[in-house]
Amino acid sequence: MDAAVLGALELFQKEKLPRIEILYKRPLVVGSGNAEATGRIIFEDTDAVFASESNFESKLKHVPDIDGVILISASGGKHAPIIAKRAKELGKHVSLITNNSNAPAKEFVENKDLFVFPKNREPYTYNTSTYMGMILGHTRENPKEIQSFIEKYIDTISFPDLSLYSSYFFIIPPKFSGIIRMLQVKFIELFGRRIAHDVETSEYMKHAVTVVPSDELFVSFGEENTTWGEPNKRLQLPLPENAGYAAMMAIGYYVIAHIQKQHPPYFKENIALYAEKASKIFGSEIRPIVE
Repeated sequence: MDAAVLGALELFQKEKLPRIEILYKRPLVVGSGNAEATGRIIFEDTDAVFASESNFESKLKHVPDIDGVILISASGGKHAPIIAKRAKELGKHVSLITNNSNAPAKEFVENKDLFVFPKNREPYTYNTSTYMGMILGHTRENPKEIQSFIEKYIDTISFPDLSLYSSYFFIIPPKFSGIIRMLQVKFIELFGRRIAHDVETSEYMKHAVTVVPSDELFVSFGEENTTWGEPNKRLQLPLPENAGYAAMMAIGYYVIAHIQKQHPPYFKENIALYAEKASKIFGSEIRPIVE
């Protein structure tokens, strides 16, 4: 997955990213999985209401001042057209943020409310260039500077033997609390239950998250960890001085890629069968590699 991270950063140095300009006063921001997390990052400083495919309809029915729906979906398919259609039936205007110019959900969206971001060819579920581009469209961070930081400060770190650990605890700065779900989902997608993981902010660490000790590696980002885990089981990683969410995502994913490379290829061995099953569930072809 490290190649996906660097490939995404290279893509955004060449491709222009649309600006997300939406004028709803109190939108409902809806997405599935990491799309939901992306929405929370992009709109965290607004008066938005957030939902997933599981509870969006309840929010629409019980929060009367919602004046529009912002739907985030890399493919614009699967749950997206179902959500968009139902929102229109309930009288709500719909905007779509996607990576697919032919998204099935755009049937319910006016052209002025369609935001299509560039993406790379990636394995299904990786969604690295997809959601990173959307986040960059909001934060306007410099992808070249992020890539240079990774090459200069992350690639030169002497990582421990990650194959020795089957459990990891990521500690992130509080200002990046919105990235927690994205990192958790990435662990789940790549490793399932084969590798245990937890992700919390350095402030939340003060609560009862380490009552039961375990043989895990504590990885801290941008802040020194002098408390959690045995001293020889701590990995400190830097972040750029003025890092935004795109930098945190890129570096977080890049470190997970290091873990991936030192463990059996669980994802590679199972993605084809998973894509086959997902195709049956959603009633449309899902390929292991998304063009």
